[in-house]
Amino acid sequence: MSTLTIGQVAERTGAASSALRYWEDLGLIGSVRTSGNQRRYDRSTIRRVSFIRAAQRIGLSLDEIGAALATLPEGRTPTAGDWARLSRGWRGRLDEQIRRIERLRDQLDSCIGCGCLSLRTCALNNPSDVLADRGPGAVLLES
Repeated sequence: MSTLTIGQVAERTGAASSALRYWEDLGLIGSVRTSGNQRRYDRSTIRRVSFIRAAQRIGLSLDEIGAALATLPEGRTPTAGDWARLSRGWRGRLDEQIRRIERLRDQLDSCIGCGCLSLRTCALNNPSDVLADRGPGAVLLES
């Protein structure tokens, strides 16, 4: 089986070489080294990198992605079944992200209408401000 250079993996996946090196440092992907100490990746790394990039696009952190990959047998490339199983577990998190974005959109409409951007009253800049009734400024620093 032929292996790929870091440049070839980067070209095939659209991931930067620096990202590939970082993900390798984190243990998300693996490589072997040539006698000249150059990285060589198995072709299955392309699928693993694609998995990482797709998970990032839906908002998962690298820690979450690493935890998901850790559920697979050692170094195995995620399959469609793996993705389906893992994505079911992320559904609640994504639903909450959608709710937050919708709230942001709805609050943004009112800010555009008034244009106040008041730190004292604006729900975007000062959400759930429990200290607002104590006055403006750094009220916790007052003596």
